[in-house]
Amino acid sequence: MYQLKEIPSEAAIRKFLRRILFGRNIFCPECRSRDTLVYETRYRCRVCRCKFSLLSHTWLSHLRLPLQEFWLILWYWTTQIPIRQTEALTGLSGKGVRHWYDIFRSHLPKDKTVLEAIIQLDEAYFGGWKGRTLLMGKQAGTRKIAYTILPHTNPARIDAYQFVKEYINSNSKIYTDGNPIYKELDLPITHESEIHKQFEYTKTSETEGLFGVLRTFIRRMYHHVTVEKFPDYMSEFYFRFSHPEMFKSPRYFLTKTLYLVPIG
Repeated sequence: MYQLKEIPSEAAIRKFLRRILFGRNIFCPECRSRDTLVYETRYRCRVCRCKFSLLSHTWLSHLRLPLQEFWLILWYWTTQIPIRQTEALTGLSGKGVRHWYDIFRSHLPKDKTVLEAIIQLDEAYFGGWKGRTLLMGKQAGTRKIAYTILPHTNPARIDAYQFVKEYINSNSKIYTDGNPIYKELDLPITHESEIHKQFEYTKTSETEGLFGVLRTFIRRMYHHVTVEKFPDYMSEFYFRFSHPEMFKSPRYFLTKTLYLVPIG
């Protein structure tokens, strides 16, 4: 397997995981008692008799990879190494790499952004001939974005109305193209539009550019996108754009996403 100096030792990774999950002393993840017994790499609570391991009550409970190999795959994902390249570097199958990338992505925190001030709003089409329409807004001059994936290919005025009502604060100003779905929304906002067919792109340039960045991200990381996977890839893109700090290192990502969950 391809090795990197950035990958800590198995012992160092285990120590780090123990610290973020338990702090200084091991306690029972079910009853929180510190009265526990240790058997090599497993523990038993003397109070509730719960048997547990370091990761048994986390989303890594079924981890079968060596910790260094797991860390390496996570490091590749956080640094946007494509599926095919990660497959070649780790020796895992493409299916295995996709499996782990899916798991990492699924544990990004839940987040919802409400936009304000000046917002550029536009729509684009993704996912092949049976694809979906992506409606996305960007707060001008910031990394704040909001989006919704419509379950059809023909956006209507009600879709624009619902998006603006849910994701944009009142008394904001929105800039759009000349699509009639944005006209007469009957909401407390100011609206200005431009005609792309007349090569007017100034007021929506940031959102137009963001669609290009999204397409490049999908093509580079995952080669293509299907209707089924588009919501997952869009969720990852949203976090990479709006919360880049989540991907600065495996340590940071695990600190923000790994925690104990009682299962008794």
